[in-house]
Amino acid sequence: MPSSSGHLYRRSSVDQLGISALELTRLIKRKVVSLKEVVKLAADAISSKNPLINAVVSLRVEEALSEAEELEARMAKEGHSGLLLGVPILVKDLEDVKGMKTTYGSLAFRENMAFQDSLQVQRLKAQGAIVLGKTNTPEFGFTGFTKNRLFGVTKNPWDLSKTPGGSSGGSAAAVTAQMVPVATGSDAGGSIRIPASYCGCVGLKPTFGRIPLGPQFQGFGACIWTLGPLTRCVEDAWLYLRAAQGYHPLDPHSGIMDGGSLSTLQPPSGNLKICYSLDLGRYPVDPEVRELFEKAIIELSSLGHQLIPLKEEIPDLESTWWTYMAMDLAFQLKDVSQEKRAELSRSMVKTVEEVMGLSLAQLNKEREIRSRAFTAVQRIFKDFDALITPTTPTVAFQAEGPPPNTIDGRLVRLLDVVAFTYPFNLTGHPAISIRAGLTSQGLPAGLQIIGPMCGEGTVLSLAYQFQEATGCHKTWPSLQPKG
Repeated sequence: MPSSSGHLYRRSSVDQLGISALELTRLIKRKVVSLKEVVKLAADAISSKNPLINAVVSLRVEEALSEAEELEARMAKEGHSGLLLGVPILVKDLEDVKGMKTTYGSLAFRENMAFQDSLQVQRLKAQGAIVLGKTNTPEFGFTGFTKNRLFGVTKNPWDLSKTPGGSSGGSAAAVTAQMVPVATGSDAGGSIRIPASYCGCVGLKPTFGRIPLGPQFQGFGACIWTLGPLTRCVEDAWLYLRAAQGYHPLDPHSGIMDGGSLSTLQPPSGNLKICYSLDLGRYPVDPEVRELFEKAIIELSSLGHQLIPLKEEIPDLESTWWTYMAMDLAFQLKDVSQEKRAELSRSMVKTVEEVMGLSLAQLNKEREIRSRAFTAVQRIFKDFDALITPTTPTVAFQAEGPPPNTIDGRLVRLLDVVAFTYPFNLTGHPAISIRAGLTSQGLPAGLQIIGPMCGEGTVLSLAYQFQEATGCHKTWPSLQPKG
């Protein structure tokens, strides 16, 4: 925050980046704070907090300081520019940053140097963002909690015994711990929204194709991968999407999506017709998550919206989603040498072996199921402006994993723990997770808002209205180690 002297008021060097990226860019453009100061504040925050949670796995502080200096020189000559001017960001370690290793959280790729930025990182840098480092992820982003043999376990800032989720767990933990305002994520089954739910931050999965993919995420399963942000407020997710979205000639799936103007962020101009489901008709939900979801329904109703229970049946998509994910993993590993393959976890190798045995008829069956799911969700949006569910049926579990095998006293399958997120990867619809509230143990639970194709404007405006009404973005963990 600015002081009367015109400089950032330094409560301490580690909590200054509790302000939003949007506010930070305003301070930078007004020359209240320099870009180099901001980078140093973020680096100090990481140095102080990362030993507690293990969110950040590699840094480029000197390079970031040099880039900040170059940006300031350009500002002096050309004026202010860039939606993310001077904002320090962290990048999930499934994505390339030139001059840094992209390990995918795997021993087999621990020396894998990137020689170019990913398309998304290029876009963010072009809008003035400064990459400070990389964040932890499970091996190839394949689980809903963040743990790998290369970098170890990432912990949840709200409770160091719990997971931040996955696979963008390092990014969510870093943002929640106020190391940086923004971090990148990727989402093929909930990997942005699950950690957003467990950490109580904001996680946006845009419409498939809205943010270009590449050079990673180009395999068989590319149609379920989406890139997006982890932030502490809806405004920053909106800012990030504006910076990263749009057609790129190297991504055949990308396009300029016309889903309404994103030039401003405001609450919905009128009352919306919202469809809601606690359980998508079949999945158990933790009682405290249920209670927080029901309170969210009441809050949205009090804001003037019409809330109606979901009647449309969405098919059970567990087998379909698993097939797409496993085929994508097999594509990524197709050229891996036997020497490197020996360093992969047994679960990775087993998954690839199983999926390579699938017949063409089986693959076509899963494609048909995916098409039916898309049609079912499209029918919902013929009559409704938005669909809401809990983001996850539970709160964060133990940091080391595994996920719980029971929910509310019922035995569950592995993917039931993430049952509300992956359907919308298969259908491609935009979805955001925002904090619904805190449980009696002080753990966050997420509210998921799903919109029509290219309907990010509706998703963001409704999330923003809920945020402003509840103040869910105002409280964050102090990150004190437990004695």
